[in-house]
Amino acid sequence: MGNFDHKGLIQDINESLGPFRKSQSEAMAGFGQLARASMAEGAISAKHKELIALAIGVTQRCSGCVGFHVKALHRLGCTRAELEEMLAVCVYMGGGPALMVAAEALAAWEKMAPGA
Repeated sequence: MGNFDHKGLIQDINESLGPFRKSQSEAMAGFGQLARASMAEGAISAKHKELIALAIGVTQRCSGCVGFHVKALHRLGCTRAELEEMLAVCVYMGGGPALMVAAEALAAWEKMAPGA
């Protein structure tokens, strides 16, 4: 867990999806628009939307989601305390499997911190 490289994972995902983005440009443009519209500031802040997205990623056991959303949460000024409270809800709702990915998210939080 401690050696898992989320920075490298999201780079690999972006590189792997490059040709797919070109061959399926219309669908990927639609996905990008859906992401931008869904995550924009609104009645719920962008930070809280990212916490929700990470919670879904944790409970769905998606390492790529952990990497992308932890990175965004750092950019949006999320605190470790906010992250930990959200992860507690994930464990409540997702049990042991969510606890395992919560550990992954905490490790990613530390390794992806600005200046780390």
